[in-house]
Amino acid sequence: MSALKIKDLHVSVEGKEILKGINLEIKEGETVALLGPNGHGKSTLFNAIMGHPRYTVTKGSIYLDDVDVLSLSVDERAKAGLFLGMQLPAEVPGVINSDFLRAAVNVRQERPVSTYNFYKLLDNAIKKMKMPFDLATRSLNEGFSGGEKKRNEILQMLLLNPKIAMLDEIDSGLDVDALQVVGEVIKEEQAKGMGFLVISHYARLFDLIQPTRAIVIINGRVAIDGDSSVIKRIDTEGYEFIKTELGIDIEKEDGEMNKVSIGTCAVKESIK
Repeated sequence: MSALKIKDLHVSVEGKEILKGINLEIKEGETVALLGPNGHGKSTLFNAIMGHPRYTVTKGSIYLDDVDVLSLSVDERAKAGLFLGMQLPAEVPGVINSDFLRAAVNVRQERPVSTYNFYKLLDNAIKKMKMPFDLATRSLNEGFSGGEKKRNEILQMLLLNPKIAMLDEIDSGLDVDALQVVGEVIKEEQAKGMGFLVISHYARLFDLIQPTRAIVIINGRVAIDGDSSVIKRIDTEGYEFIKTELGIDIEKEDGEMNKVSIGTCAVKESIK
């Protein structure tokens, strides 16, 4: 069973330290909800793991099994079994979506997949996502709605079949029906053993995918590593209890922490 192991990770952006010693392990088959107020390092962690050049690792290690992730290029990290579903997928005019997806699939194959087999895979994945097939013939994300971009990210995940998938607000921009589709697809992949690390502002997604653990990042460090009950508590109480019970002063406060639920979005209504 594969495991992503992060030890004492420090990450800076343009000379400013954001992550200040993250320790985290996630195994295939686990689904971990990553929580915390905005600006405390959740997306920074994902970008550092995937090797975004803007994020500088100044200390610590990241291993996928016995592979030193920090020694790998971005494409090699993807080949090793890591995937990032982006919060803001880029539009790439002139690059046809299906060509991009086929190239991504072929990079992970010893021999390129045939045209017939690729389109069979693509057709099956598109049907799972309940997407119109014509999206595959358009430029990558160009003119896509926010929800279409996010579904396209999950489509990539299905085709690439990673060991560990990191989903950064994959549910933002989705209507209720699309969210249900994404939740069902994630559950299918959970059953097959894929590991997930998920950032969301909405308790509804967590209700659908039932995380096995919840991790809260405060001030660039892991403040809580617990079970899924942490999600409900934060959504009903906010982050104030972290200050009062754990004695952690929360930097960059966005309003009163006892009025702020998951990720700094008030979503209590979604779990009533």
